Order: sequence, then structure tokens, then C-alpha cells
Amino acid sequence: MEDRRLESTGDPGHSDDGEPTPWQPPVMPYDARQLGLDGRTEEGAWVQLASSLDSSRLLHRLTAWTLLFVIAGFPILVRVIAWLHGG
Repeated sequence: MEDRRLESTGDPGHSDDGEPTPWQPPVMPYDARQLGLDGRTEEGAWVQLASSLDSSRLLHRLTAWTLLFVIAGFPILVRVIAWLHGG
């Protein structure tokens, strides 16, 4: 039977060399943290999502444009259509 106790250094006997690191949530920007936002608030989750996007990746750019349209563009479009129809 293998001894599974920790070594004296605290290492459980395996090495992290070559292994992928586990997923970590994106780091909240400093100014957002100063405002009291974190990933557990609705606004903080949006900020955390937006700050995790990488502009060098096509899918991330498409996601950013889609979010921009949904959050800002769609309500403006609805108002303009209502205004054009006299409502």
C-alpha cells in the first residue's frame, strides 16, 4: 500500500509541471473592486465578463458587439421605432 501522507515540505507528492492550471475566474478590475463590485452582484458579473474578453479572439469580439447591441442598441432601436410610429 502506498503512503499517502504529505511530505515534510507539504507537497502531496505530485508535481504541477506540464499540467494545465485549473480554471480561475477572471480578476475584477481594480476600479470596479473599489466601487464594491464583485462577481456575486449582477453589475459586477457583467463587468467581470466584459473584462475577461480578449480582443485578439474573434468569438470574444463578436460576443462584445452582441452584448453592446443587446444592452444599449436594442432599447434605442425600440424607442426609435416607437417614435417613428407616433407612439
